[in-house]
Amino acid sequence: MNTLLLKLLIGFQDLVSREEGQDLVEYALLVALIAFGATAGMKALATGLNSSFKGVSTTLGSYIS
Repeated sequence: MNTLLLKLLIGFQDLVSREEGQDLVEYALLVALIAFGATAGMKALATGLNSSFKGVSTTLGSYIS
């Protein structure tokens, strides 16, 4: 029984000390941050494009009539 607990403790310590999954978590956080920034930036970009197209539409409309 004592050796089983010792093996379990050593296995748990080995599992805790490993860092292989850490890179995956860091990349996932980086991708989430980039996606959040892109989403926030798209709203500002869409607003700017919308106002630009309205200006072009107004100018073209004045030339036609």
